[in-house]
Amino acid sequence: MAKVFVFDHPLIQHKLTYIRDKNTGTKEFRELVDEVGTLMAFEITRDMPLQDIEVETPVQETTSKVLAGKKLGLVPILRAGIGMVDGILKLIPAAKVGHVGLYRDPKTLKPVEYYVKLPSDVEERDFIVIDPMLATGGSAIEAINSLKTRGAKHIKFMCLIAAPEGVEALKEAHPDVDIYIAALDEKLNDHGYIVPGLGDAGDRLFGTK
Repeated sequence: MAKVFVFDHPLIQHKLTYIRDKNTGTKEFRELVDEVGTLMAFEITRDMPLQDIEVETPVQETTSKVLAGKKLGLVPILRAGIGMVDGILKLIPAAKVGHVGLYRDPKTLKPVEYYVKLPSDVEERDFIVIDPMLATGGSAIEAINSLKTRGAKHIKFMCLIAAPEGVEALKEAHPDVDIYIAALDEKLNDHGYIVPGLGDAGDRLFGTK
């Protein structure tokens, strides 16, 4: 079954408070989301495999560790997921970036895929699917479906804020996908917004209403 990791690091929690604040402007909001992306990347890469190599220090030769060359892919869900990508790339600059675009069908209210662009070597990569919000879970589930149908086998999901309903839906739909969250909030309201949440992440990132 999928594991759920909620990050309690003080720096993440501190910055998340200002991300939530309705008085935080677009510029600062964007910078904070970027910074939290970096901090979360530090935690989400904790299990990356290492290998030994020989290096020569100014004093002597020694055996030291480097990343074992596992290929990574970052897949933000358009559009809000883009806001977290640069922060992650600061720590993992060699990662390739794909994109998944989804829109909500006005009749069924279910997400519909309209755009997918992934690295060519999908089957060889570990993917991190990125979206600031995990509300009902519909978009995350559909984005992961998109990756799996194209051959992805190792996928993680990361977000800033999640509702319990979304976490449970994602775990049920994709029990092999671990979930990484900066904060697990109280619930969804009648309009499908996370409570207390942070409002609409896309609008706050890009200054739109």
